[in-house]
Amino acid sequence: MAVVLTGCAATADQTTTTAPAPAAAPEGSRTEAISVDGADLKVWVADSASVRSQGLMGVESLPDGVDGMLFVFENASLRSFHMLDTRLALDIWWFDADGHLIGSDEMEPCPEEPCPSHSSPDEVAWALETPLGDFDFPMGAVLSTG
Repeated sequence: MAVVLTGCAATADQTTTTAPAPAAAPEGSRTEAISVDGADLKVWVADSASVRSQGLMGVESLPDGVDGMLFVFENASLRSFHMLDTRLALDIWWFDADGHLIGSDEMEPCPEEPCPSHSSPDEVAWALETPLGDFDFPMGAVLSTG
């Protein structure tokens, strides 16, 4: 993943404010359309160990049109996430092997260790991270991919 830092200089009679640039998709991920409970989302997909490990760490903001990151696992299992070096407050949505929402949690940024763990309530095959408060999916909502 590449991080682009931009800066600007201001003269005595000029003040400039630069908002952080939205991140590019993490290296190794792809963008895919999904649906949760009838809501259409566009997400970055983390379906390899290296991309799942990186997740949204270091991302300051999502670009327009990207709603979050979908973590895809090879098999259903208990999962745990942490927010070390993640700059966005996120909701995490836990989906079982059948694609049903079985739980969620709110996760706050954690700039340094120790960071709290956020664990799935049962075995999950997918985890969806979205900016905190952007969605309100009901338990049992169905995740559809592709």
